[in-house]
Amino acid sequence: MSPTSRLADLGLTLPSVAVPVGAYVPARRHGDLVTTSGQLPLVEGTLPLTGKVGAEVNAEQARELARTAALNALAAAAEAAGGLDAITGVSRVCVFVASDPAFTAQAAVANGASELLGDVFGDAGRHVRSAVGVAVLPLDSPVEVELTVTLG
Repeated sequence: MSPTSRLADLGLTLPSVAVPVGAYVPARRHGDLVTTSGQLPLVEGTLPLTGKVGAEVNAEQARELARTAALNALAAAAEAAGGLDAITGVSRVCVFVASDPAFTAQAAVANGASELLGDVFGDAGRHVRSAVGVAVLPLDSPVEVELTVTLG
C-alpha cells in the first residue's frame, strides 16, 4: 500500500505547506534525502494551542500537536520530493517540546510524530529520533518537528 493510500485510510490529507516566516525554505532535497525546516502544528495557518507543555498544555494535547506538526513536515518533504509516494522512508525525526521546567516526558510527546510516520510508511517509517525540551519555540508553539526522509 502506498503512503498516499495509508494517509487516506487514516482520514488525513497533506495540508498546504506553511509559508516561511524568515530567510529559509520549508524543505530541501539533496540527492536521495529531503530535510525539512522545523514545522509547527499549524492548522489552516493558526496554532490550536500555545504555551509550555506541563503548564498550559498537557502531554496528550502536545502529543496530538506533534502529530499535526509531523503531518505538516510530511507536506513540506513531499513538495520537495515530488509527491508523498516519492518518499521511501523516514531516516530521522527531531521533536522540540517547549517545556515547563518540571516536565520530563518529551519522548512521550514525540511519539505523536513517530506513530504517525509509522502509520503512513509502515516499517519504512521507523527512524532515529531526538526529543528535546526547550524554553520557548516560535509563536509560543508547544512543539516543532523536523524530518529527514529518503527517496527512491
